[in-house]
Amino acid sequence: MERELETRVVRKITWRIVPFIMVLYLIAFIDRVNIGFASLTMNQDLGFSSTVFGVGAGIFFLGYFIFEVPSNLILNKVGARIWIARVMITWGLVSGAMALVQGATSFYALRFLLGVAEAGFFPGIILYLSYWFPARRRAAVTAMFMAAAPLSTAIGSPISGALLEMHGVWGLAGWQWMFIIEAIPALIFGVVVFFYLTDRPEKANWLSADERAWLVKTMEDEQAGKPKTSHSIWAGLADIRVLALSLVYFGTSAGLYTLGIWAPQIIKSFGLSSFQVGLINAVPAIFAVIGMVLWARHSDKTGERTWHVVGACLLAAAGLAFATGATSVFAVLMALTLVNIGISASKPPLWSMPTLFLTGPAAAAGIATINSIGNLGGFVGPSMIGWIKDATGSFAGGLYFVAALLLVSATVTLILARSSARNPQAKASAQH
Repeated sequence: MERELETRVVRKITWRIVPFIMVLYLIAFIDRVNIGFASLTMNQDLGFSSTVFGVGAGIFFLGYFIFEVPSNLILNKVGARIWIARVMITWGLVSGAMALVQGATSFYALRFLLGVAEAGFFPGIILYLSYWFPARRRAAVTAMFMAAAPLSTAIGSPISGALLEMHGVWGLAGWQWMFIIEAIPALIFGVVVFFYLTDRPEKANWLSADERAWLVKTMEDEQAGKPKTSHSIWAGLADIRVLALSLVYFGTSAGLYTLGIWAPQIIKSFGLSSFQVGLINAVPAIFAVIGMVLWARHSDKTGERTWHVVGACLLAAAGLAFATGATSVFAVLMALTLVNIGISASKPPLWSMPTLFLTGPAAAAGIATINSIGNLGGFVGPSMIGWIKDATGSFAGGLYFVAALLLVSATVTLILARSSARNPQAKASAQH
C-alpha cells in the first residue's frame, strides 16, 4: 500500500512539475547561448574579434556569479513562484535588448546584465526539486530537467539558423531578429510561472489529502535525517564539499559553454550556411539527451555518483581532443557528439550530491555557490578559446585547454570521494 502510494505521488508530481520546468530551462538556455549563432553574422557586422566575442559571451557568467547566491536565498524566502517569474521576465527583457548592441561596450554591458537577470534560475530549480522529490529519485528527475539544455540545442539551433536568414527584413539584421523573437517566450512564461507553480507540497491542492500527507511527511523525515550542522547559510558556503563540487562544476561548465558559444563557428569553418550549421549542431544534442537520461537512471539504480561523474568528464575531454584533429564535417560531428554526451551525462549525478548533506538555507546557499563558482567556467572556457584563436589562428589550443579543465573535474571528484569515504560524517555523499 505504501509502495503504491509513493508510486502514485511521484508520478503525479513528476507530470505536474518536470515537463513545465523543462520548458523553462529550454527557454533559458536558448537565450543564454544563442549568442553563438548570432556570432555567425554579428561579429562581422560589428567588427568583433574572436577575443572580444569570447569575453563578451563569457561575461554573462560574471553577473551570474555575483548575484547567484543572493538570488537563491531570496527564492528560498519568498518562494519559487514569485521569484522564478521575476527572473524570467527580466531576462526576457534584457535578452531582447541584445538586438540593440552597437559595439563592444554595449555588448559587454548587456551580456553582464543578462547574467544578473538570470542569476538564481538554475540553482533555484534544483532547490525547488529538493522540496518535492526524495533524494533516491532526484538524479533521474534532475536528468529530465537538465535534458532541456541539449534539447534547447537540438530545437533552438535550426530555429536560430533560420532566423539569421531574415537579414534585411524591416531593416534589421538576422541576428537582431533572432534576439527579439527568441526573447518573447521568456516574457510569456514568466507570467505563466506566477499562476502555475506551487511553492511547497503543503500547498499542493492538486494532490489528494493522503497523497499530500505522504509527501509532506516523507520530505520532513528526509530533512530531519540530515546532519544538524548543515542547516545554516554559512555552513553551506563554507563546507569543503561545496567548494570541491564548485571546482568540478567549473570544468563541466567550461565544456558546456564551449559547445554552446563556439560550436556554431567551428562547424561554420567548413563553409556551410547558417541554416546548415543549425541543422548539424542539433544532431549531437539529440544523442546527448538519450545518454543523459540513461546515465542518470543507471546512477539512481546503482546508488553510485562518483564514477558516473568521472566517466562522463573523461568522455567529454576525449571528444574535445578528438575535435582538434577533425578534418571533415563528419569527424567534427562525431567529436561534438562525444562532448555533448559527456557534458550532459555528468550533470545529474553531480547535482544529486549537494542536497544529500545540505538542507534549508544551507542548501540554498550551497547549491547557488556551486552553480555560481562553477559557472565561471562558462567565462574562462569561451574567453580562452577566443584569445587562443586570435593568437594562433586555430581552435585547437583552446579545445585542449577546456579538455584539461574536464580532467581536473574528474580528478577532484575522485579526491572528494576518497576524502568522504575516510570521513564518516561525509560518507553519504561519496556513496551516493
